[in-house]
Amino acid sequence: MTEAAVVTCFLRHRGEVLLLYRGDDAETYPGRWGTVTGYVEDDDPEGTALLEVREETGLDHGAVDLVRSGDPFTVEDADLGRAFRVHPFLLDSATRHVTPNEESAGFEWTSPTAILRRETVPDLWRSYASVAPTPETVAADTEHGSAYISVRALEALRDAAGVAAVDDAGLGAVTETAEALLDARPSMAALANRVNRAMAEADSPEAVQTAATTGIERALDADEDAAREAAALVDGGTALTLSRSGTVLEALGEGASAAIVAESRPANEGVGVAEALTAAGLDVTLCTDAAVGHLLVTRDVDAVVVGADAVLPDGRVVNKVGTRTAALAADREGVPLYAVAAADKVRPDDALHLEDGEPGALYDGDADLAVANPTFDVTPADLVAGIVTERGVLDREGTAAVAAEHRELARWRED
Repeated sequence: MTEAAVVTCFLRHRGEVLLLYRGDDAETYPGRWGTVTGYVEDDDPEGTALLEVREETGLDHGAVDLVRSGDPFTVEDADLGRAFRVHPFLLDSATRHVTPNEESAGFEWTSPTAILRRETVPDLWRSYASVAPTPETVAADTEHGSAYISVRALEALRDAAGVAAVDDAGLGAVTETAEALLDARPSMAALANRVNRAMAEADSPEAVQTAATTGIERALDADEDAAREAAALVDGGTALTLSRSGTVLEALGEGASAAIVAESRPANEGVGVAEALTAAGLDVTLCTDAAVGHLLVTRDVDAVVVGADAVLPDGRVVNKVGTRTAALAADREGVPLYAVAAADKVRPDDALHLEDGEPGALYDGDADLAVANPTFDVTPADLVAGIVTERGVLDREGTAAVAAEHRELARWRED
């Protein structure tokens, strides 16, 4: 039995993946659903994946981002007398406007769980599952903000519910996934509230799948609307920001003319934000975290605009460490600080979950010293000019009302 190495590439946009229908004249598996595939060239699976995406969808490298590669596995087909060494990839697509080539007789953007109910090329779900979001990937993601990660959590919940529905496994397996997601990032209120909303009225795996799918679209819309509200507040001015928030990045890209971006140690995610804002056409200055106070004095800054991993019911903001220091400096100089966040980031309670980074990221020497590497801090409500959400700018009373809504959503865990 001969073996060939192939890539299987899942393009994702707004929580859905691109499936391609193989025509009757396809070389292998005609009349089945698959995705972007191709034989590995030059012993370079990743390069082949990007090449095949361009050839089979018309999307160039600038339109897609490689998210994850899965462990390769072998599929044996006795009828063909061949074995395929499958290399799975997941890529985020900036658009769903694709132009499939002659290899496909049709295409559809759909929930990945549709794979479970269609006639597909062999082990297509296994390929997807190897790159799909899970509680483990949610817990390990230190690159993205909580808005992005919360959507990945909803995808993981939707997928688990889809599998349970097909297997007639009952709600127990889905509940386990929901609990694991809630435990993965306890500091992220949006993740908890969005998972809770999907579970709140659920009485079956099918109901959870529907609620999670709806929740993905709702979450993406809320984050985009919050970004538009913040863009209107910045109104062509200069903003100072830190850390990485997809919502803030969108807001500043749309509403600001210039930005000062703190590097945001220890992960330095501010560097990527500075690069992205530069690419969006802004006049960008990257600075050290320690220089934030100095630049608020020496530069003409109209607003400090930050994200939030959580907003407490009394209006305090939990965000990347350095936010409190920036808020104190901004208050001293009369510069308003806004936290941009979907209303789902308001916690139902005042519990604090402040994560710490690895000590070795700061010091790996031999001296007998203690290392403090907090990654989050808490900014008092009186230093925050407003919480900018899809519902508008929330004051303390509005924040408390949203927290009460979220307490109701969380009651499913008590039942």
